Amino acid sequence: MKIVVCVKQVPDTKGGVQFNPDGTLNRAAMLTIMNPDDKAGLEAALRLKEETGAEVTVITMGLPKADEVLREALAMGADKGILVTDRVLGGADTWATSTTLAGAIRNLEYDLIITGRQAIDGDTAQVGPQIAEHLGLPVISYAQNIKVDKDAVIVERQYEDRYHELKVQMPCLITALSELNEPRYMTPGGIFDAYDKEVTVWGRPDLKDVDDSNLGLAGSPTKIAKASDKVRKGAGEKVVLDTDEAVAYLMGKFKEKHII
Repeated sequence: MKIVVCVKQVPDTKGGVQFNPDGTLNRAAMLTIMNPDDKAGLEAALRLKEETGAEVTVITMGLPKADEVLREALAMGADKGILVTDRVLGGADTWATSTTLAGAIRNLEYDLIITGRQAIDGDTAQVGPQIAEHLGLPVISYAQNIKVDKDAVIVERQYEDRYHELKVQMPCLITALSELNEPRYMTPGGIFDAYDKEVTVWGRPDLKDVDDSNLGLAGSPTKIAKASDKVRKGAGEKVVLDTDEAVAYLMGKFKEKHII
């Protein structure tokens, strides 16, 4: 069994975000982490590896520094890492990103593809299903549990206050929730081994069956009208009142805002 896991290096929002003049994120200037939903998907793949002996290949698209999340994945137990990076791929929206990743995955053998539900820097939940569409695969999103049954997978798909249990034949694609599991930590030995392994680097020439018009910023139909690092709030209204007046004032404001 061969599993491909798509991961993304995203900004660590605790350290703040920065933007380029065109409104895209300045990823080179920010602290980064592995996207939480993707990390849960990786953990799911590693557990399937332990159960079935599967081979786990992790792939990411990004700047050269995205090599870091691949090394983290290798240190956790993944077998191979692939970095897709090229200047012409920069500024991609979900459509261009999914086109790129699908073009890279066409070079690989796979039974199961796992992506995170969504990335914390975009929150669109579009890339995973779009990859499945490009590759002509069935997709199950919002997975909170995954089991393999011979040549099929059984997935609990989160749905409001309950879940759907779905069974699908492989090959297929699953998008994972961060609640799917608790990802393991890297081990010291795993970290040493990860930096002894070679990460495969692919560029535009390595993408199969993709058109330049669907890549990078130029191939992204999404246009950013405005971007800012934080919402500015006013100073608010300040009043000095005694206790009875303060209660009456607050009750009036609550009624005005239809809170009560």
